Amino acid sequence: MEFLGMPLATSRRRVNLMLALSPLALLARGTKALADSAPAQHAIAMHGRPALPSGFSHLPYADPKAPRGGRIVLGLQGTFDSLNPLIVLGVAPDAVPKYVQQSLLFRSADEPFTGYGLLAARVELNPERTRLAFELDPRATFSDGAPVTAADVLFTVEMLRTKGKPFHRSSLARISKASAPSRLRVEFELGDGSNRELPLVIGGLPIFAKHATNAETFGETSFKPALGSGPYAISEVRPGESLTLKRRADFWAEDHPLTRGLFNAEEIRYDFYRDSNALFEAFKAGLYDVRLEGDPTRWMTGYDVPAVHDGRIIRQTLHFDTPKGMTGLVFNTRRGVFADIRVREALGLLFDFEWVNRNLFHGVYRRAGSFFSDSELSALGVPADAREKALLAAFPGAVRDDILAGTWRPSETDGSGRDREQARRALDLLKAAGHSLQDGVLRNGKGEPFAFEITVTNRPQERLALNYAQSLSRLGIAASVRLIDDVQYWRRLSAFDFDMIQWTWPASASPGNEQIGRWGAANAGRKGSLNYAGVASPAIDATLQALLGAREREDFVAAIRTLDRLLVSGFYVVPLYYLPDTWLAHAREVVLAGRQPAYFLSNETLARLPAPTPAN
Repeated sequence: MEFLGMPLATSRRRVNLMLALSPLALLARGTKALADSAPAQHAIAMHGRPALPSGFSHLPYADPKAPRGGRIVLGLQGTFDSLNPLIVLGVAPDAVPKYVQQSLLFRSADEPFTGYGLLAARVELNPERTRLAFELDPRATFSDGAPVTAADVLFTVEMLRTKGKPFHRSSLARISKASAPSRLRVEFELGDGSNRELPLVIGGLPIFAKHATNAETFGETSFKPALGSGPYAISEVRPGESLTLKRRADFWAEDHPLTRGLFNAEEIRYDFYRDSNALFEAFKAGLYDVRLEGDPTRWMTGYDVPAVHDGRIIRQTLHFDTPKGMTGLVFNTRRGVFADIRVREALGLLFDFEWVNRNLFHGVYRRAGSFFSDSELSALGVPADAREKALLAAFPGAVRDDILAGTWRPSETDGSGRDREQARRALDLLKAAGHSLQDGVLRNGKGEPFAFEITVTNRPQERLALNYAQSLSRLGIAASVRLIDDVQYWRRLSAFDFDMIQWTWPASASPGNEQIGRWGAANAGRKGSLNYAGVASPAIDATLQALLGAREREDFVAAIRTLDRLLVSGFYVVPLYYLPDTWLAHAREVVLAGRQPAYFLSNETLARLPAPTPAN
């Protein structure tokens, strides 16, 4: 599903009984209060200290004087069959956790990874990060007027730990004890503290109302929105068509420092479109207000329209200090055709980035050679330091020598679309893996032709896949391209039912637990995870634990670079490209109030300018 234009009853008695008998609740009995070594704080940061002091008036990128009111319409490609994006089943937009629910901590877009107290008035975390506590704000209420309590927090943790997506299941499984000593206090014991991001993960969970949520059906798709404490409530659901949210008049945090200048619209509506062309045409016609553009051809040529010329549509190029992540053609290594690393490397050599970038994308892309491009976290062109070598000491050969030395780079072609040298290198690797050309067809030792399918979900993906398939055909490789609808696509991805897909793994300024979901061996067979490549590597698993346990920034950077080298050495994807900047187009009447944050776009700052007063 694309966002903002880019490729979401049982009785209360029984619910309470289920929670009382849950593993978390049983472990909770006897949990003692945190020691005095964990003083109360207004925020916690992954590394270092929070940038804002206690008592700050508003987030520095928010404008407390931003215009309020009006409707903002967002356009998405695809459809939806659920309103809960935190469960394995269904396709759901992010509307409920972003606008309807709230979390204990609110992440600042101006810092790599800092959570400031929202539902939690105070947070306590000991230096070892083995014990965590939250004191809830007594003013916090759900939209039905019920207070937010520690019981709601424990309920949320239990539901996501048992019925949520693999990311939450694996992360929250590390909680060894959880308890609610009082109505507004919740405490957690976090094992040995090796996962130092876990306190921020818990703090970022959207909190469900225990009294209004059916525990038995929590993991099922539903159009019934969760009851939330956030600034909006769902006012209308048109399945597959639109979703409308209205601002609450009784929002408890109306003047909270973390919401002051944010959530400015009176109404937010999500409109859904079946394909990317219809989505773009709707934007040009003024049917929705904000669009993140990811198609270079559209950005360079598609906006030559009257709405842009007369100022009804404004275009902006934004730059953020976050790593640019990886977009690639992903090998499903669970399939035998891609089991040999030499085959995967060879297929990577046959992607002609120089030709594709010039002829399809107006030369605006940069070649991806790292999963954390454009940042200090990237290992591309950087030799491994002593910290990285120490992490890899137990796994000799896990990283290729040239990648360890920082001399490896993605293949470069002559840009002709028929680079003979690259084809020769690829064929040599394929021969070493047991394949040979026979009458123009590449076959394995059993005489079986080398063939696979590339699954795509939109026309831009299809265009790229067809170009790549043509390049492969020159070596006798039969790659077919199959375009399927959005719902079928997501279901197949969830079940790992594909040979190759195009995928983007975005990167934050503080990569953490999400990397386990992408690359951890335990998630290679867990349906619904983002480990689409089927990565199962002891070296990667050990590096992920080092990443999560890093206390100092230097150790953290070393762990990320080590992970980068391991992923590149595994040739799990054909690296494609990345955009160094973010392209934003929006209606003239809709603005990003305040200033641009440092690390990511904050949709919460969107505001609609008031209509001009008619002249007398």
